[in-house]
Amino acid sequence: MRPMHVGTVFSQADSGTDAEAIRRWALRAEAAGFHHLMAYDHVLGATLEKLGPGPFGIFPTPAYTIDHTFHEILTLFSHLAGVTSTIEFVSSVIVVPQRQAPLVAKQIATVDRLSNQRLNVAMGVGWNRAEYEGLGVDFSQRTAIVEEQFDVIRKLLTEPVVNFDGRFHVLDGVGINPLPDRRIPLWMGSGAAEPVLQRVARVADGWMPLLIAGMDELAMGDSVRRLHQICEDNGRDPSTMPIWGKLYIDGTDAWKPEAATAAELDYDYLTVGFNRVAIPGRTHDDHLDLVIDTIDDIKAFIGSPPHTERL
Repeated sequence: MRPMHVGTVFSQADSGTDAEAIRRWALRAEAAGFHHLMAYDHVLGATLEKLGPGPFGIFPTPAYTIDHTFHEILTLFSHLAGVTSTIEFVSSVIVVPQRQAPLVAKQIATVDRLSNQRLNVAMGVGWNRAEYEGLGVDFSQRTAIVEEQFDVIRKLLTEPVVNFDGRFHVLDGVGINPLPDRRIPLWMGSGAAEPVLQRVARVADGWMPLLIAGMDELAMGDSVRRLHQICEDNGRDPSTMPIWGKLYIDGTDAWKPEAATAAELDYDYLTVGFNRVAIPGRTHDDHLDLVIDTIDDIKAFIGSPPHTERL
């Protein structure tokens, strides 16, 4: 069993607008030894009236509205990289179909270089129809767009001159400069319906399951095993499909079944966050306090040995 890289969630909706407090939060997480911090992505919020009756993915009501704070994710990571030195950053997830792929590639390359290769990229399609509308993108085309974007962004991050003639993107003799000094893996954050897992196996370097125990009909273990089977069926070594899992805590032992699944499936990365949906109204620092207080128990449970520098 490989040791998991363990990180924590920077809850955008609870982070507030105090820049100094945000910086202190990141420094506390780094000092506590976390490997990474994870943040969520929304560009536009929307009113409940605009969002409509739902459902919204697996949520019966919107997880976020216009009342929730969101800092632009790659700008946030760039800023926090400038005040930290070891902690890594991961998106969950960049909603790329509503963004211009070449601009996303340029931002990824820049943040990764200026952070000394501390950026981890997970991309997905999101759920907010109103956000797509506001950004001028057809929500119904999001899955077709994202599949093409994985190819476009990967080419832009690895090739000095890119030519691409696709359904949604046309690039003719262009490129970004400077290119990254490494091949940046592109993870897909998604649900686990069969067509989605087929897409993950085709285009992604790793999978970040966006499944929530008790809310999602699909079981994590079954979904990971199915993805590995799809990889095998299509001639891809399942070991080239790492898993980035999440685990949410609420001050009880409710995290243990999810931790057992993480240990059984031998995740490569595990991000631990506070369950803000079940227990609203707690401060951003409260979230981190509880994770820090619980993390040693979680690591012992999953059999992850202590690390001298980063969890």
